[in-house]
Amino acid sequence: MSEPTRQPPVLTIENLAVAYRVRGGEIEAVQDVSFSIHRGESFGLVGESGCGKSTVAWAIVGFLGANGYVKRGAIRFMGRDLVGRSQEELRRLRGAQIAMVYQDPMQALNPSLRIGDQLKEVLTVHRGMSDQEATRRCIEMLERVYMPDPADVMRRYPHQISGGQQQRVVIAMALLTNPALLIMDEPTTALDVTVEAVVLDLIAELRREFDTAILYISHNLGVVARVCNRVGVMYAGELVERAPVREIFQDPRHPYTQGLMRCVPRLGQDKRSAVLYPIPGRVPPPDQRPEGCVFHPRCDHAEERCVAERPGFRPYRAEHMVRCHLAETIDPRAWTPPPDLAFPLPQAPEPNGRTGEIILEVDRLRKYYTAQGNSLRDVLGLTPKRFVQAVQEVSFQVPRGKTLGIVGESGCGKSTLVKTLIGLESATDGRAEFLGFDITVDLSQRPLEVIEELQMVFQNPDSTMNPAYTVGHQIGRPLRRFRKVQTREEEYREVVRLLEAVRLDASYYDRLPRQLSGGEKQRVGIARALASRPELILCDEPVSALDVSVQAAVLNLLLELQQRYGTTMIFIAHDLSVVRFFSDYVAVMYLGQIMEFGPAEAIYAPPYHPYTEALLSAVPIPDPDAHQRHIRLEGNVPSALSPPSGCPFHTRCPRRHLLPDNGAVCAQERPPWREPAEGHRILCHLPLETLQALEPVLEPVASASGAETSAR
Repeated sequence: MSEPTRQPPVLTIENLAVAYRVRGGEIEAVQDVSFSIHRGESFGLVGESGCGKSTVAWAIVGFLGANGYVKRGAIRFMGRDLVGRSQEELRRLRGAQIAMVYQDPMQALNPSLRIGDQLKEVLTVHRGMSDQEATRRCIEMLERVYMPDPADVMRRYPHQISGGQQQRVVIAMALLTNPALLIMDEPTTALDVTVEAVVLDLIAELRREFDTAILYISHNLGVVARVCNRVGVMYAGELVERAPVREIFQDPRHPYTQGLMRCVPRLGQDKRSAVLYPIPGRVPPPDQRPEGCVFHPRCDHAEERCVAERPGFRPYRAEHMVRCHLAETIDPRAWTPPPDLAFPLPQAPEPNGRTGEIILEVDRLRKYYTAQGNSLRDVLGLTPKRFVQAVQEVSFQVPRGKTLGIVGESGCGKSTLVKTLIGLESATDGRAEFLGFDITVDLSQRPLEVIEELQMVFQNPDSTMNPAYTVGHQIGRPLRRFRKVQTREEEYREVVRLLEAVRLDASYYDRLPRQLSGGEKQRVGIARALASRPELILCDEPVSALDVSVQAAVLNLLLELQQRYGTTMIFIAHDLSVVRFFSDYVAVMYLGQIMEFGPAEAIYAPPYHPYTEALLSAVPIPDPDAHQRHIRLEGNVPSALSPPSGCPFHTRCPRRHLLPDNGAVCAQERPPWREPAEGHRILCHLPLETLQALEPVLEPVASASGAETSAR
């Protein structure tokens, strides 16, 4: 990524400290943060949750709330100090020259107003444009953010467009006044990997064309590597490292930055060749920060000096600043994990010698939903029934003790498939056998032993935990339900054993869900799923909302539990790097159908389905020097209410032109299964020779020092 021409900075932050008034005093949420952003530059701010990244953004725009204030330091925008400005001055500045894009676009969109009215308001209020001129400018900007049919989108309400389209609307709204500074707070976290790739391309393009200065906040190191020129790493309210993006990834000097790098799975690595090393402990709350270096309780290199003396923010080399006493002496390549850091255990033989036994077999499974129209004829049943084809003829097998990863865009049927298997949805047609039992029957008709052997870990543990009951009660309930214990004393001992299995302890037994962090709640959810000692666990996006360190710890935990108990898993995730690392087999789903199935290592190299190729091309790689082919899908996923004929992917396929007649057969006939190797099948009209000739999406690059996940 080329460095922009240096001019006076658009934004300068010097020794910023942000405090909040609380009962009995105040708490400094952010302290001694300094950085600047020039025109045409994107500055990334990374770190775990609770490190103060968003607080810095709120301080810039003056959204700290009634009890928050800038305690010391300066925030200068275009040379003017923003600290102490009136709310009216800040409001005018925010509308005209500073814009912000939020993680959840619905926070910035009014659900009761049409999108066009909300977009036009920006120009009519801050630019004094006529309604007609504002409409024209809004449509042009929606076209710039690759919005399909922008004139129609202007007439819709926010709930009538997809999440990716909502985010594009918010970005278009932010850019209408051509702001000098654009603040983006986790703008792609909730998006599909394909939509995320388009949005990141858009950010890079807008930075170049509009010469906009961008502050990009994220916990995703791959995203930061793709869009940022310089990076600041925050920990416990402080900036601990700041450097050009290549230096951060190739030569990280702060132990915290190095720890973040070791938490991230690299595309192509798997659980047999690499280990993820989570950072032990957690970010301290602002009122409990330790003396000396705030990172020393979690640091593998800490010395007495680190405990007693707070390090300054000093230069390591020209533009590389670091807050560490030992920055010059630490060699990331020489790092070895401390003895008390748990590893995934080596691959163990299958229990009872049942290697390769098929534990779950799904054959032509379908799940349709009846679509109810709103007209009087629909209500009276005078129109033909229409069906949402959520899952369409899905077939696969899962061997005992293995993990099947399922990937695909939102709406492709991943969650519906596992909900049908667990019994939360009833199957419309097809067969699914688990341990010889038919699990397509209604949940009320399933034998208790089947329910006992089939459990689920949900994406959001808050939605499945009762806030009124303690952790011990909620983990103990399945123990009582399946008669795993006879007495209260046995239940307590077993719950404590399960808590220790997920790296918690007996002190969590009497805690309520509100007293846990996000990662701790997810561990409790896993412990509860393990309580019945199931043969199969369904994991629906269990790590998507977690910080990279907590994500690494949860993945290691699942691996260890699988290897210890021989548990079989189905693992859904939108991060293909995580799926590749964690899974033995991968199924790629699109519009309710499996487009490719096979061993994980086969899915990530040619030959692969054109849809798999596009997904791999969209994955953010935590390496700014990675050479990744640029393949982007056009249009949106078709409606499952009226899916395309022939190949469901043909309307968006970038490889149709490789077939005669520009792939006319794709729109007319269902494609055949191609089998390049045993257990690997691809649903595509393209011949295997053509698929095999496709270039790899990711070219191998030299590993960065200290940034690559350590090998086993």
